[in-house]
Amino acid sequence: MAERNGDGKGGRVQINLELYGKRLKLLNNKWKEHKKEMWGGADAIAVVTPPASEDLRYLKSTALHIWLLGYEFPETVMVFMPGALHFVCSSKKAAHLEELQKSSKMLTGVDIHIHMKERKQDGSVQMNSVLDAVKGFSKGKTPTVGVLSREATEGSVMEKWAECLEASGAATVDVSGGFSEIFAVKDEEEISNIKNASHLSAAILKSFVVPKLEVIIDEEKKVTHFELMEQTENVITNPGKYVKLKAEDVDICYPPVFQSGGVFDLKPSAVSNEEPLYYDTLGVILCAIGARFRSYCSNVARSIMIDADKTQEKAYKILLKAHEAAIAALRPGNAMSVAYKAAYAVVESGGPEFLPYFTKNAGTGIGIEFRESGLTLNAKNERVIRPGMAFNVSLGFHNLTTESSNPKSKTFSLLLADTAIVVEKGPPEVPTLKCSKTYTDIAYSFKDDEEDEEVKVEAKPKVKSESNGSNEPAVRMATLRSDNQEMTKEEQRRQHQAELARQKNEETARRLASGGLGSGDGQGPNKTTGDIIAYRNVDDIPARELKIHVDQKNEAVLLPVYGLLVPFHIATVKSVSSQQDGGHSYIRIIFNVPGAGFGPNDVPTQKFPRSIYVKEVSFRSNDTRHSYQVVQLIKTLRRQVAQRESERAERATLVTQERLQIGKGRPIRLSDLWIRPAFGGRGRKMSGTLEAHTNGFRYSTMRQEEKVDIMYRNIKHAFFQPAEKEMITLVHFHLHNYIMVGTKKTKDVQFYVEVMEVVQTLGGSRRSMMDPDEIEEEQQERDRRNKINKEFEAFVKRMAELWDQPPWRELDLEFDIPFRELGFHGVPNKSSAFIVPTVNCLVELIETPFLVVSLNDIEIVNLERVGLGQKAFDMAIVFKDFKREVLRIDAIPSTSLDGIKEWLNSMNIKYYESRMNLNWRPILKTILEDPDKFIEDGGWEFLNMEASDSESDKSEESDEGYEPSDVEVVSESEDDDSDDESVVESDDDEAEEEEDSEEEEGLTWDQLEEAAKRDDKMKGDEEDSEDERHRNRKKAAGKGRMPDPRDAKRGQPNKRPKVR
Repeated sequence: MAERNGDGKGGRVQINLELYGKRLKLLNNKWKEHKKEMWGGADAIAVVTPPASEDLRYLKSTALHIWLLGYEFPETVMVFMPGALHFVCSSKKAAHLEELQKSSKMLTGVDIHIHMKERKQDGSVQMNSVLDAVKGFSKGKTPTVGVLSREATEGSVMEKWAECLEASGAATVDVSGGFSEIFAVKDEEEISNIKNASHLSAAILKSFVVPKLEVIIDEEKKVTHFELMEQTENVITNPGKYVKLKAEDVDICYPPVFQSGGVFDLKPSAVSNEEPLYYDTLGVILCAIGARFRSYCSNVARSIMIDADKTQEKAYKILLKAHEAAIAALRPGNAMSVAYKAAYAVVESGGPEFLPYFTKNAGTGIGIEFRESGLTLNAKNERVIRPGMAFNVSLGFHNLTTESSNPKSKTFSLLLADTAIVVEKGPPEVPTLKCSKTYTDIAYSFKDDEEDEEVKVEAKPKVKSESNGSNEPAVRMATLRSDNQEMTKEEQRRQHQAELARQKNEETARRLASGGLGSGDGQGPNKTTGDIIAYRNVDDIPARELKIHVDQKNEAVLLPVYGLLVPFHIATVKSVSSQQDGGHSYIRIIFNVPGAGFGPNDVPTQKFPRSIYVKEVSFRSNDTRHSYQVVQLIKTLRRQVAQRESERAERATLVTQERLQIGKGRPIRLSDLWIRPAFGGRGRKMSGTLEAHTNGFRYSTMRQEEKVDIMYRNIKHAFFQPAEKEMITLVHFHLHNYIMVGTKKTKDVQFYVEVMEVVQTLGGSRRSMMDPDEIEEEQQERDRRNKINKEFEAFVKRMAELWDQPPWRELDLEFDIPFRELGFHGVPNKSSAFIVPTVNCLVELIETPFLVVSLNDIEIVNLERVGLGQKAFDMAIVFKDFKREVLRIDAIPSTSLDGIKEWLNSMNIKYYESRMNLNWRPILKTILEDPDKFIEDGGWEFLNMEASDSESDKSEESDEGYEPSDVEVVSESEDDDSDDESVVESDDDEAEEEEDSEEEEGLTWDQLEEAAKRDDKMKGDEEDSEDERHRNRKKAAGKGRMPDPRDAKRGQPNKRPKVR
């Protein structure tokens, strides 16, 4: 086992002092309590590690280093004594241990002594010094030194230590049992590592190995076991496509094992041979994968069966029951023998003929070592199971036989393995169960003719029952190939989508049953305004001449009414307008009154419910210039107050952030960056610097007020997008909670640099492609792009190293890089954009407003307007939070349809297809109002286009709440304000439009009466039937058009009027 980020790799070693202190105390306590029975009465314990090696090997010496220090230190001597710990190592390793030496006494009460060995020295002087300390501690008696006697002597350091130890005359005793006891029960950190390793093993087997085998079998490819092993090993060591784990943290426990063709070995030391994969009738394929995460192991194994006969089916089902019985027996207080005895009893009662072929144990303990000594699950081990133990539960039948005459299928073996973690109460946790082991999921049938039809007939009702909420497992025995046509990728997708539909409906049912309906869009409470007061008493009103005045200081409008100046607070003004007629200017002011949409700001209505309110006032003036100035002043003041109140309300909904802790020394930084959303205010925009400090980022410009802090704990997703076909290189942060950037409230903050400068050619002549100036400019642009990309890459890499250290490791932060090859064009807002998937999100980071959709938040995806002849389709993304608006991405080219379906399928996202756009608001409203009815009706299956076609008559009656709209629905995302939109509307044109619309609302009673009469004439009497109204409209439309005389001459009928 090679060292991990340790000596010789140039990486800085940072030992987790908290874990070191806790685990060293545990070791010393166990040593003190069980000195005689587990440690052989050792006065000191010596552990020596061999030289670094790339070979896969499991040694207790290296396991101790990783368990205690987090790293392996090759060719290092560690000697434990009561109150002291001695290291004999090279100068480079000594430098890594300096920080530990300073803190150990305070953390554990143990002094660390480092005996540094120079490169040219053999270390005998330092070793003898340590042995002298051991003799001094024994006070004249012959000391007993605990050693790992089962580990072979390897390398010059181990050989020299053995010589010095023998020469010292000290007695030796094996202490492997003591270390096994310490490693047996895992703490929270170790369990987390084992779970991550298990998730990796199961994900690779489920998402890579099984689909790979299906393609090989379906297309009848010739692939050897060894080739499969190499391909799988590469995927395990680079797992980014399947699990969110870093490549440097993962490794293999052993080379993946693939066996078939009658030659099987159920030992963990088995290897994949060079023989081709055998997948004909009665064939069995064994797949075993062991992955490590931060040196902690996991294991999972499955048996794939092809056209199994009754003997094979019976053997597998019995083995599955035995395996589940062994796992269920792993409970605190039980002896380890109980697990094997439970499995043996199942085989003995269900298939005694298989007992001679049954494995002799049910697995072993697992952790840093793949097989932990003393924790074997056999019939004789009476060691007690405790919470925190982890086991590789592995059972199998070896070399069973069938009636086949083919030697490759006559002999077969079966193997099942899972990683199980013992918990305080109840059955153990099995993180590898993500990869199913039920018979219907591992058995494939390629039988033709009658047998094939029988399987299909049996499978059909089960699939239907699943759509109705049945808990029966999905049937996977349906044939992959028919008589004349092999299974296509589309059919494979359909199979997977059918399974996803079942899982999604079950998950949705559980969530709705538990009340997990979501919390909406996170909108803050409606803003409220305090008392609207212009002047507290009459004396504060300024004495002015009788004309309209605007008091900006007190935010009031003074209007002359019957010889007095009457003040109105600007918040009561709804709109103001002016018009000129015959040399006079007319000013019209409309006020907010009860029933006119004043809403939560209608404080006077609540205080004085019986008062009479002025709805509008009009003034005529001979001074047109003054009238224009007054109107503009009122509009400006009204807009400023609205901006202030809006910003105050937005800030009131912000979550309080922790304070930024400025780091010591030179921070990680990027210079000359621009920020989006940009800071408000006037004046020339300025670039700034992004710096990484102790607990967050700070972006600042030369202006003191332009500063933004982003806490690491507030980052939900981080993205790095280098410039390829874009004009900018960027880093983007999508946050958990809103922050303010200037006057803008946002969850998305982006920092970018333009990689190409905007250049305008002043010369009117065309430039040749071979023009040396043109070539030089292009080269400069490429150099600039590469330079900027490298600077960003270096920043991202250093941040990844920082986030991998405690306490940020638990946040699981990393920079996602979008996959351009999976991208597609679409309209998520109001303009077309290039939308790109990442490992965890679907993003569009170039155009504003930005699009960031977390895949974990997606319930289902509905692909709308999908059909033959359509050049584009739409995508509706429904979130798990049903109170959140459905996200629409419109006008996606139909050429991207297959790629999007393949990507959604690979990410285990259920998608549906429909020929029309759906009105999602009433659909979600119906689900929220009656979730039980939604589940009873089959959940999301009403979106299944194939099912809806076959039962179209019934769907019109039963799915009233899910009817598609009869007109094309405008994108809901266009109606909603974006997260990062400014809370301060500074555009005069928008304000003018708003005020114009308000003026239309403020009609007089006479105008409203006339409008009502016109509507009555247009609509006709209310007692008229709908058909009569329809005929009247047709007559009106026909009479409203004069016939063309030329049409009469030609004998052509009049064109039918178009109704839109």
